[in-house]
Amino acid sequence: MNEFDFSPDAPSGLEAFPNPETGRRYQIEFTCPEWTALCPRSGFPDFGIIHINYTPRDYCVELKSLKLYINAYRDCRIFHEGAVNKILNDLVAVVKPWEMEVWGDFNVRGNIKTIIRAKFQAPDYSA
Repeated sequence: MNEFDFSPDAPSGLEAFPNPETGRRYQIEFTCPEWTALCPRSGFPDFGIIHINYTPRDYCVELKSLKLYINAYRDCRIFHEGAVNKILNDLVAVVKPWEMEVWGDFNVRGNIKTIIRAKFQAPDYSA
């Protein structure tokens, strides 16, 4: 972690519930179109869309906790790269999926369009 990222000790507040269908693999997709945080250098707001796609194993993420978690970024000074990887790491720690991808589609800043993708796959995953 660096001075711009969330404290490594900060609780994520994410919650999980048991996967109701462990007999088959299926995909869950979320779109969070109102993600915002603060640029760590300028302090100006950054806006983007966070996409989450995962194959649940034993747990699924609870939606209200996900909403509150995503909204908690509003006052956080964090780079796009740090945000996407933190979201992935926090979700993987809570739901322990077969596989997960998080990508951020961020609004243009300084004439540059940024999309960040981060992926996780369980070590014992097989298609």
